[in-house]
Amino acid sequence: MEAQAQAPPEGYRRNAGICLINSSNKIFFASRLGRLEIWEMPQGGIDDGEDPKTAAFRELREETGVSSAEILAEVQLLVIVPYWLTYNFLPEARERLKVHWGTDYKGQAQKWFLFKFTGKEKEINLLGDGTEKPEFGKWSWISPEQVLELVEDSRKPVYEEVLGFFSPHLKEQL
Repeated sequence: MEAQAQAPPEGYRRNAGICLINSSNKIFFASRLGRLEIWEMPQGGIDDGEDPKTAAFRELREETGVSSAEILAEVQLLVIVPYWLTYNFLPEARERLKVHWGTDYKGQAQKWFLFKFTGKEKEINLLGDGTEKPEFGKWSWISPEQVLELVEDSRKPVYEEVLGFFSPHLKEQL
């Protein structure tokens, strides 16, 4: 069972998702640059041979400039095996991303991590660490309920599962 849980489903892009919380139990949420109506938590591709936790730290730094954070939890199956959550791309996004990546993925298979922000807010920089082009236009600390109100419909089931899994940890942070 563990081997199946470790391999992402066929046809999905490997991805690390980050639920970053502050000391007030608010979640970092940002709008896509150029598409300000689309809000999401930081996330990004896992390179070939890269460990998902390493990818999560790298993506957090690249997309937000944040390096002052620690992992509190990871979404796991049966509380012991990390596993992939998936969502399918909307048809128009799939076509656009096929051109961008040169591969036709059905969607993304994600490993999700709960991070606690341990730095100062001035560290947050939507230009990231300068290794890639900026991805976000605006950001805010918001409640889990607001996250579910703002996320686009195709990602909502994954976000519900992620927030449900992390809810005991979020309550401990109050």
